[in-house]
Amino acid sequence: MRANIVFLGTGGDAHVVGQQLRSCGGLLITSGDTQIHVDPGPGSLIMAKACNQNLRLNTGILVTHNHLKHCNDVNQVIEAMTHAGLDKNGVLISNKTLVEGTEDLAPYLTDFHRSCLERSIILEPSRKAGINEIDIQAIAARHSDPNALSYKLIAPNFSVCITGDTGLDEDLARFYNADVLILNVQHPGENHHDGHLCTEEAAQIVKAAKPKLAIITHFGTKMLNTDPGFEAKVIQQRSRIKTIAAADGLMVNPISFSTGKPII
Repeated sequence: MRANIVFLGTGGDAHVVGQQLRSCGGLLITSGDTQIHVDPGPGSLIMAKACNQNLRLNTGILVTHNHLKHCNDVNQVIEAMTHAGLDKNGVLISNKTLVEGTEDLAPYLTDFHRSCLERSIILEPSRKAGINEIDIQAIAARHSDPNALSYKLIAPNFSVCITGDTGLDEDLARFYNADVLILNVQHPGENHHDGHLCTEEAAQIVKAAKPKLAIITHFGTKMLNTDPGFEAKVIQQRSRIKTIAAADGLMVNPISFSTGKPII
């Protein structure tokens, strides 16, 4: 069975993305004929082409929250997967803010692009949905978007958990159990409390969640200057869990790290 995780970008702050030190196109998760695009930020289409990935094959889109680096290209990706609505298909799963906005945040999703889809689903923490054979569970995140989410994806042959942007919450770490855990780690070192993880906080989460593989991504300027690969080694040493730093275009076969056991 075809199974891949492809990183279409690993940038995590305004300087990194603005200078294109790293791209910010989100990631693709594929299981069989199901392809899900997670957090299509700026440059999604360009990076998909560079990585030889066809967004027309998208079955669904997941958006963790309504910030530019996570949803800037959501409407354009919908156009790519639906031929601008001529082929009405696909499922969008997102938090409430992307669709409805808040007092401080306007919604990014347009009414027209929502109409191009077969379905649009707003999830809240602990709620579930499905796209073909992949079950998707929403997990609360601690971020400036009050409705921000993390997601757990359970496919027939593997499971993946994506933290999205979140601060540390030890009560949430137990929900991150999966074969592959993908963490947005913007800062090196420790003691950051701005709704983004740092290396020390990520190590705590990985140690508690016990995935088979942890992957860090969404790097800020200081993280790039420090070297994400070094920070991944720090997390691995402290958690005793294999940890790697993502790079733009990285492709991982999640089945290689599957326990073969159901994730609850």
